[in-house]
Amino acid sequence: MITENLEQVRKNIDEACRMAGRDPKEVTLIAVSKTKPVSMLKEAYDAGARCFGENKVQEIMDKHPQLPEDIQWHMIGHLQRNKVKYIVDKVSMIHSVDSLRLAQTIEQEAAKHNVCVPVLLEVNVAQEESKFGLKMDKVLPLIETIADFPHIKVQGLMTIAPYVENAEDNRDFFRQLKKLSVDIEAKNINNVSMSVLSMGMTGDYQVAVQEGATMVRVGTGIFGERNYVR
Repeated sequence: MITENLEQVRKNIDEACRMAGRDPKEVTLIAVSKTKPVSMLKEAYDAGARCFGENKVQEIMDKHPQLPEDIQWHMIGHLQRNKVKYIVDKVSMIHSVDSLRLAQTIEQEAAKHNVCVPVLLEVNVAQEESKFGLKMDKVLPLIETIADFPHIKVQGLMTIAPYVENAEDNRDFFRQLKKLSVDIEAKNINNVSMSVLSMGMTGDYQVAVQEGATMVRVGTGIFGERNYVR
């Protein structure tokens, strides 16, 4: 099932790229493996998946030693500052930086491990009270504050769009994030890139790709419905 699902998601990404006049190579598929057992991740790995997204630090710590070293782990969930030290040298990217204090903690812990951590700033484009993330007007000031941190590399933006029945309802949110990234890129801030736009999940990733996503985070579409009974 997982192999077939992965193939279908890739086809859908290719089709969305074709409609938008984009190269499918511009889009990285992140298999969101939260709550899923290692056996399912291995199946996805065998089907070619190399980027996995987790919401919880503990799951990264549990799964990391059990799986091949060439996997790129993405921390996509809300990250508590007291947990940063456990994953700062294990993840290839943190998608959910939403405060100066969190960025400072990542900088401090990365310095201890002598690594430079690629990060994305999480933006609450839809301004949902239930979601984490920066308001649109707070993104640039934070970037300007942390741009010179030597152990952090700001590489772009991330958003979690609202859950909707019709993916078209989220198109405008994706457009707003794309525009924000273009505006920030134009400022040519040292040590800051806007090359990554992490947006779109199982229900709306095709629309996100059409609007410029370079990373899509697909869980249910690959692994099936989540199972929260551990």
